[in-house]
Amino acid sequence: MQGETREKLGLFLGLVGVICFSLTLPSTSIAVEYFGTTVVGLGRTVAAAILVAVVLIVRKEKLPSPRQFKRLLIVAAGAVLGFPLLTSWAMVSLPVSHGAVELALLPLATAGFAMFRAGEIPSLKFWISSIIGSLAVIMYAIHLGFGELKFADLALLAAVLILGLSYAEGGKLAKELGSWQVIAWAIMIGAPFFVIPVGLNLTSEMLHAPIQAWVSFIYLAVVSQFLAYVAWYSGMAMGGIARVSQIQYLQPFLMILFATVFLDESITLFTLVIAVIVVFSVIFGKNAPVSKKGALKKTN
Repeated sequence: MQGETREKLGLFLGLVGVICFSLTLPSTSIAVEYFGTTVVGLGRTVAAAILVAVVLIVRKEKLPSPRQFKRLLIVAAGAVLGFPLLTSWAMVSLPVSHGAVELALLPLATAGFAMFRAGEIPSLKFWISSIIGSLAVIMYAIHLGFGELKFADLALLAAVLILGLSYAEGGKLAKELGSWQVIAWAIMIGAPFFVIPVGLNLTSEMLHAPIQAWVSFIYLAVVSQFLAYVAWYSGMAMGGIARVSQIQYLQPFLMILFATVFLDESITLFTLVIAVIVVFSVIFGKNAPVSKKGALKKTN
């Protein structure tokens, strides 16, 4: 495949991945009403594990090494446990547009953890951008919470941090295991531990949930938890991490759009303004210069 064609395909796959991720919160908001936090948050991984196991067996993927397994635990803690569970809990009481604004900080959190893992020191520009973006999100949450920060907002902010760490670790590990293999093995690690809590929370009433609830849950399990990662990581591998990752800035606006289309949420100008502020702070923060710790010591 020629370089230009490969790059365009990478950009397309990256866009597909972002669109798929943007439907995660709307799908969670619909499914959690009928299936509950535990089934939606953890059950998606149990269901996804069936598909992932088939793919791993058919492709005859080799098992991760003990060292890689330890690093996969970090990925699993964020991508298959913390983020799904925290966002499921938050979507019980918060509108999707609200969550979209707070999750807009995710690229900045990922960049921060990536710098830390690489032994880099963020510049003043990075910290200023982080503070501006974070303050905008907190002010937005307090404004909509009638003067106070709700526990659901704290859950979303915690989800951003834990997934940011997971993304950063997964990005480094992907160079050894392969792009989509990282999330695949993380799913296989987490799923066995989730079977019992999910089983204990299943009820016969769930069988009578409407079709949109089942479609939302299946989407979360098959697409959000696995296929979206395949498209996203493959896109970055083909089109380049730096270029394809820029598409992620569209995600909060796509979430807001989908919330309007599928959930009939009313979107205020205030929400859009805050989203723009957060996204621009993320753009400036991610592009901020960094320095190596070793280089700083030599200078001193």
